[in-house]
Amino acid sequence: MSRADATAPDDAVRAWRGLADTSVLLDGFHAIKHALRFGARVPVALTGDRAGVLALADELAPDVRDALDSLLVEVPEERLRALVPRLHPTATAALAVRPSRAANLEALWRMPRPAPVVVLDDPRNLGNAGAVIRLAAGFGATGVVTTGTLDPWHPTVVRGGAGLHFATAVERMEVAELPPGPVFALDAEGVDIRGLKLPDDAVLAFGSERSGLSAGLRERADQLVSLPMRPQVSSYNLATSVGMALFHWSAGRPPGLET
Repeated sequence: MSRADATAPDDAVRAWRGLADTSVLLDGFHAIKHALRFGARVPVALTGDRAGVLALADELAPDVRDALDSLLVEVPEERLRALVPRLHPTATAALAVRPSRAANLEALWRMPRPAPVVVLDDPRNLGNAGAVIRLAAGFGATGVVTTGTLDPWHPTVVRGGAGLHFATAVERMEVAELPPGPVFALDAEGVDIRGLKLPDDAVLAFGSERSGLSAGLRERADQLVSLPMRPQVSSYNLATSVGMALFHWSAGRPPGLET
């Protein structure tokens, strides 16, 4: 019998309520899967269909199947929806411990860096921020930093990031606090990125969806860089721009070289 089998639903729900205000919500099977793969501490995980989730793990993520078997507590779905109103279709959710700011700052400031830091300058769209974090984790970026008021650990951002906040350092900072390294800021008036080699310690900065780069970030930039774009097309989606820049960086590295 797993530990989860021995945990009463009432005890699990009580634990959830005690932790919810200070924990990171992992919404759905894939978010929990990714968080576990990258070392997240997950004190409680609930599901309306324990057997179904474990079968999904057998099929898609056997590497975390044992961890899920130990964690998952089945509760009636109506009780789960009272805790997580926007329940994921996999009827599964968990709470994780947010990495310490000190640990994230240490990772962001460590030099030399094996991969760039992505900076979102005053982003406004929670879903876009989550998509960027997912991209950055996929490319092995050192971290994602946001400036401005958006909380990069907001539940909607975490949902968009599919639990991959735990695969890279995610923090909010002021422009003056940005990590070291040459700042390449994306701007339509910059030099074509195709003519540049982006170093591993680059800080890749992207302006907000509405107003572009802030004056402070523009002043901090060492180089303004543009992405190739057909005339009369005004802009790319933020996550698309980040993906293009990170791909350009990664294309200059030998195949199979991991960060």
